[in-house]
Amino acid sequence: MAIKVPEIFGSLVFNDEIMRERLPKDIYKSLHKTIEAGKQLDSAVANSVAAAMKDWALENGATHYTHWFQPMTGITAEKHDSFISPTSDGRVIMEFSGKELIKGEPDASSFPSGGLRSTFEARGYTAWDPTSYAFIKDGSLCIPCVFCSYGGEVLDKKTPLLRSIEAVGEQAMRVLGLFGNTGVRRVVTTVGPEQEYFLVDKALFEARKDLIFCGRTLFGARPPKGQEMDDHYFGAIKPRIAGFMKELDEELWKLGILSKTKHNEAAPAQHEMAPIFTTANLAVDQNQLTMEVMKNVALRHDLVCLLHEKPFHGVNGSGKHNNWSLSTDTGVNLLAPGKTPYENAQFLLFLCAVIKAVDEHQDLLRISVATAGNDHRLGAHEAPPAIVSMFLGDELTAILEALETGEVYNGVERVKMDIGVHVLPSFPKDTTDRNRTSPFAFTGNKFEFRMLGSSLSTAESNIVLNTIVAETLRQFADELEGVEDFTGALGDLIRRTIKAHKRIIFNGDGYADAWQEEAARRGLCNYKTTPDALPHFVDRKNIELFTRHHVFTETEMHSRLEILLETYAKTINIEALTFIDMVKRDILPAVSDFSASLASAVTAKRAVSPALACSYESALVERISALTDSAYAAVGRLETALAAAKAINDGALAAAIYYRDAVLAEMSALRTVIDELETMTADEYWPYPTYADLMFRI
Repeated sequence: MAIKVPEIFGSLVFNDEIMRERLPKDIYKSLHKTIEAGKQLDSAVANSVAAAMKDWALENGATHYTHWFQPMTGITAEKHDSFISPTSDGRVIMEFSGKELIKGEPDASSFPSGGLRSTFEARGYTAWDPTSYAFIKDGSLCIPCVFCSYGGEVLDKKTPLLRSIEAVGEQAMRVLGLFGNTGVRRVVTTVGPEQEYFLVDKALFEARKDLIFCGRTLFGARPPKGQEMDDHYFGAIKPRIAGFMKELDEELWKLGILSKTKHNEAAPAQHEMAPIFTTANLAVDQNQLTMEVMKNVALRHDLVCLLHEKPFHGVNGSGKHNNWSLSTDTGVNLLAPGKTPYENAQFLLFLCAVIKAVDEHQDLLRISVATAGNDHRLGAHEAPPAIVSMFLGDELTAILEALETGEVYNGVERVKMDIGVHVLPSFPKDTTDRNRTSPFAFTGNKFEFRMLGSSLSTAESNIVLNTIVAETLRQFADELEGVEDFTGALGDLIRRTIKAHKRIIFNGDGYADAWQEEAARRGLCNYKTTPDALPHFVDRKNIELFTRHHVFTETEMHSRLEILLETYAKTINIEALTFIDMVKRDILPAVSDFSASLASAVTAKRAVSPALACSYESALVERISALTDSAYAAVGRLETALAAAKAINDGALAAAIYYRDAVLAEMSALRTVIDELETMTADEYWPYPTYADLMFRI
């Protein structure tokens, strides 16, 4: 039966169309005025919206409601309450009030707080975010919310995101005012996050403890074939995967998610989904939903969706490309070159604002993607390096150089670049080849931030992007407001900005050793691991940045650093404990059995005749026995390292550094031995599905 996409699209979303249809006109107008002005919702309006929302939800099969929020766990959270309310005659009615819509009170004691509160201080609050539509999932009305503690401290990712959106919008409006754009009422950031993922057979997944507990394989010998033939990328989609993708699209469309593109990615069993752009707040919410729906739909096809940044060693990891831009409520993309001198001057100023922001806050962009999982991915297999740089393409770079030096631009048009006179040369959206190694690439009308790991919420990176660009726009507006010769001052500002920050622009190969050396000469940051990057979050310049724009308080920043460091250490600790369990309880006994069978074969042959050849069995049992002893010793060293990690009481940073330097090193040493044992052990003895099984048996 054919799916009628326009009919199912958004059918489970209490969107603007539904609100316009079901709410009284005065209530609808009042709600929109509240959303646009950011003011508190009137109780009468809230009650009317709640009643309409409840009726719509019941008609669509919902029996419960939940405040859906995004704590610092990396996933979403929800506590469900039914609509039922008892009556005096022992029956029930279905009720939902404006008070219940606007505010919830979940137990906040078990969510990460980074020292903001003690465990016994349990109270927390959720508050409805009316800028993100409510939706129905699994029989519950989900109400997108912010989440804070009893004392008002932020405990979630949505609140600072909303603050950052407001900050960049406010500063962008100041800049637009300088260009006489009085018809614009609002500037928003738009985001389109491409989502990469792996699919593996459910039965094989359940046979691997490391996938169950860690989301990635802790060992695994490389199969005879990987991705070197380039035959999986954009290849024909297997029927089983196509069935999953078809249902995924349909479920996402029902939730109003603009799922647009699907294809095989570079590694075997790896795939990608990409949506159409929407506002940053909706995009972040919808990406969280997308990851959840991917996992649920996969299970219905006896598959498991892996969102870890590096589930398999030796092949591509999975990222999430965060396509970011600025747009007005009149539909103008502020990062798209214009057709008149004034439009292009405006474009160049916003472009320079992003260049300056990225150069001055490389550390924050790196911090926004810093996790234990992403450390395995950055710098190889089509993932950008840990060094933050910008790719502008040859033509736009040449234009900026001509502006800086005042020389003639010799491109599509030979022209003297002058901010107030000449039009930028007309060039298509894609003026140069794509640079897969660039962390931050301009792609014609947006920037593609490619450092995000597949499992990450896009909130952190967009909080940073919005805030750092808000800061540079603030500085530009402060300088240009009130000047007599606006065109002259604008040209001078653009030239100075290009000269001061062109070091961040790099159009070459980010994997090359020469770039590492060049980046160091340019003074660019190179924080290779999460413990290298995270402490800089609370550098004084960053505290001043976020507090100036009211995105975080200083206390909230320190708490987030604590949470991120603890999460890093806990992640590696779980992986190490899982590895030890798998080796001691399964792998070593299995290899020992295989070794014993080889030894028995040698004994049996020699019993028949001492002259019978048994060099294969003898050599193999000798090598396996040696490796088994090495593995046993390596497990002991890993256990010792874990015990030492537990004894560290010098703070979260010291623990994170130790886990990186000592525990990960011992895990790597153990893996080397186990991977070699896997290549020597007969299939019927090896206790776990291999890489060949996981990546090719679908």
